[in-house]
Amino acid sequence: MQNRRRKHNAKFKAKVALAAIKGGKTITELASEFEVHPSQINKWKKQLLDSSMKAFTSRSERDQKYREQLTDRLYQQIGQLKVELDWLKKNLDLTIEQKRMAIERDNLKIPLSRQCELLGLGRSSLYYRRRRRAYRIDRLQGRTRRPAANQAGINGR
Repeated sequence: MQNRRRKHNAKFKAKVALAAIKGGKTITELASEFEVHPSQINKWKKQLLDSSMKAFTSRSERDQKYREQLTDRLYQQIGQLKVELDWLKKNLDLTIEQKRMAIERDNLKIPLSRQCELLGLGRSSLYYRRRRRAYRIDRLQGRTRRPAANQAGINGR
């Protein structure tokens, strides 16, 4: 015969836990009366006692904790925005090349993407390098430049 696991609803658990808290009967007597293991009764009793404090905490205490967390997050955002504003004031009226030069790659407080956003630059423009004009003309005419051989033992061709 197979023992099936029983599932008890919250009302039953509360009834058993309250009976255990009242102390009119021993845990063993309650276990035989409700057909539940004594350790299970102790567990439900502990859960009831732990959760009973929540019933008496006021809403204002919970709201106060939430407000404190919100205030901390807002102060953190204000600090970050102040750092960004100071950095932006320093780098405001610049040409595109000057803006590229103003990016501080080792600034840990403001990421590169945010610096580019504040300056109105695309992040990819940081990595853009202009090609030399002579190379572009040679390429358009179908010529390729060969590097000069300065090493011993290699033909100059």
